[in-house]
Amino acid sequence: MNETQKNTCKKMTNWFWFKLYTLGKLPLPLFTGIKITELNEEKCVTSVKYKWLNKNPFRSTYWAVLGMAAELSSGAYALLATQGKSESVAVILVSTKAEFLKKATGTSTFTCMDWTKLETVANRAIESNEPQIVLCETVGIDDKGEPIARFEFTWSFKKREHAIT
Repeated sequence: MNETQKNTCKKMTNWFWFKLYTLGKLPLPLFTGIKITELNEEKCVTSVKYKWLNKNPFRSTYWAVLGMAAELSSGAYALLATQGKSESVAVILVSTKAEFLKKATGTSTFTCMDWTKLETVANRAIESNEPQIVLCETVGIDDKGEPIARFEFTWSFKKREHAIT
């Protein structure tokens, strides 16, 4: 990771800076309580608790809230891969796939370990001047460490023609 990426990791795992970021850029995690608990070259870990605002009629966490927490675990890496580059890189989610294995009734924790894949693809987008895609996986577990869901996210990276200021 470059210095800009390391500084971003520190901010995204800091309660105050993450709340400030979500307030302006990503408000739903602010209201649902989704947070990034770990962000480094090894893994990105997000979590969300079952609570009144996140519940469904089946007494478990609503699937869309789980999806947001899962997406953030790979999406934080996707955004991080664009930081501190010599060129501006656009990133967008192009597809998602989910498998729900068990009811989520406590704290749901999602882990993505695809930093190297995302960083490599972002760099390849700059070097090739062609859009690049990458498939990432994130696995969700409950308080007991049992799998509750698996998500796959496909991200697209493209070098911007003109830097956005």
